[in-house]
Amino acid sequence: MKRIISLLLVLVTVLSLCACKDPVNPTVTTGPTDPTDPTQPTVQRQLLQPLLDKRNRPALKSRDEMLETLANEVYGAIPAAPTDTKFTVKKNVVSNYAAGKANMDEITMECTVNGKPFSFTFRAVIPKSTEKVPFFVFIGFASNESRFAPIEEIIDNGYALLYFHYEYVATDDNDFTTGLAANLYPDGTRGDSDPGKISMWAWGASRVLDYAETISDKLDMSRAVVCGHSRTGKAALWAGANDTRFQYVYSNNSGCSGAALSYLKTGEEIARITNVFPYWFCKNYQKYAYKEKTMPFDQHWLLASIAPRKVLVGSAANDSNADPLAEQLACLAASPAFPNGFVCDVVAQAGEEYYEGDIGYHLRAGEHYFSREDWQKLIKFVNYHSSKTN
Repeated sequence: MKRIISLLLVLVTVLSLCACKDPVNPTVTTGPTDPTDPTQPTVQRQLLQPLLDKRNRPALKSRDEMLETLANEVYGAIPAAPTDTKFTVKKNVVSNYAAGKANMDEITMECTVNGKPFSFTFRAVIPKSTEKVPFFVFIGFASNESRFAPIEEIIDNGYALLYFHYEYVATDDNDFTTGLAANLYPDGTRGDSDPGKISMWAWGASRVLDYAETISDKLDMSRAVVCGHSRTGKAALWAGANDTRFQYVYSNNSGCSGAALSYLKTGEEIARITNVFPYWFCKNYQKYAYKEKTMPFDQHWLLASIAPRKVLVGSAANDSNADPLAEQLACLAASPAFPNGFVCDVVAQAGEEYYEGDIGYHLRAGEHYFSREDWQKLIKFVNYHSSKTN
């Protein structure tokens, strides 16, 4: 019996030591091992601030200074708004859409850019409602967004969806002689700080928002959301940073040169992304390959430029290329720009969300994808903050 008691005392001592914080590597005891199962025991959780301190990122500046730097050194300035804008609407292109719960219209925008005509087509799915509804401007990957957007679920949650295929604005390649690029660069060449394709896709999001303003009797402009995934997540952030009409901005798995800090980032880095996709950015950005540590800016400036509006960053636990930790740390680094910044001090686990602050963050299980769960998280974030202002 004494031996059993002694063994139990040793076990209790070991367990107590495991629960202690390590003063060299600060941690906090909080949260379940599986956030979806509250019955699981607590675990040691690493604090975010010491991890951010190791990166020693450049201090935030004024919004104008940060936007100017990002325009000159990363994306190129978003092209100016067009003139002679005209919207032609084809009503109800899909009859009895979503069991008759919404109307799907097809809109063609015609305008003048740099003295030449330009046009592109997008779609609007609007619930049949007597009240104004919040809406998403989604920079998408296909003419039919059923693969990347659970449209009926979006409708059932009381949201409208305005989406466009990003390549209808500018092709996702190094060809600057077609689409919007042809209007900007008549000879197909551009200068070192001239806009790449991300800026053009961001321009497209603002043009869809122009249309939304024409039907503001149906759409709630105080809950206008721009969103995108991966490369279009980068474009959504850039659109939201520049166009203050977007009250909410959502980046899903945007990673390198999007929502993730560049210095000490794992997975994709500036050298690779500017080698494989140089046309996404202005030419100046290539000079920062392998120089992330000494850059006079980092991607937290992009998030901070959205302040004081709301921004949500979504990560996937298995998306090592995007680096979820670098995305979460960018939220913390941008926090001082917001009235109520990032309310989280620990490294997130899959299944967790941090929505209290003006910058929200969620981490889901799984791979690089814009999933139904991500859309649900986004809707929850907008609903939460909308309820606080109403």
